[in-house]
Amino acid sequence: MSTSPVSAPSASISKSDYLASLPRWRRWLSTLNWRPVVEYEIREIEFEHRRIAHEQRMKQLMNEKEQLQREDERLQKVNEQLKNENELLKKEDELLKKEDERLQKLDERLDELDAKIAALWPSSTSNSIQDRPPASDSQT
Repeated sequence: MSTSPVSAPSASISKSDYLASLPRWRRWLSTLNWRPVVEYEIREIEFEHRRIAHEQRMKQLMNEKEQLQREDERLQKVNEQLKNENELLKKEDELLKKEDERLQKLDERLDELDAKIAALWPSSTSNSIQDRPPASDSQT
């Protein structure tokens, strides 16, 4: 019979297999309240495995959280840029509307002046005025 201590059981073998692998005197000790020690060692090993798995999961979650924060910051910057572009487009649209209104008023004024000239001048002169090329939009 061997008197050397047997190493702690691995989580892959059952308790009965572990006890069967022990020498006869160790099995006899198991009947004298040695079993809770074995169960405690098995629970301790299982707990260590769960702790390691938990730590790995926490690291993974922290990495995912950091990635999400970076993505959130990037999206906030893009959103801010889009807001700025939208404001610029609104201002440009307002300026274009004002310019359009100004040009419409100038067209109306030009039509009024054409009507007055046509009323004041004989018809032969008004024909020469009507033959002139139209004014371009860039002139004010």
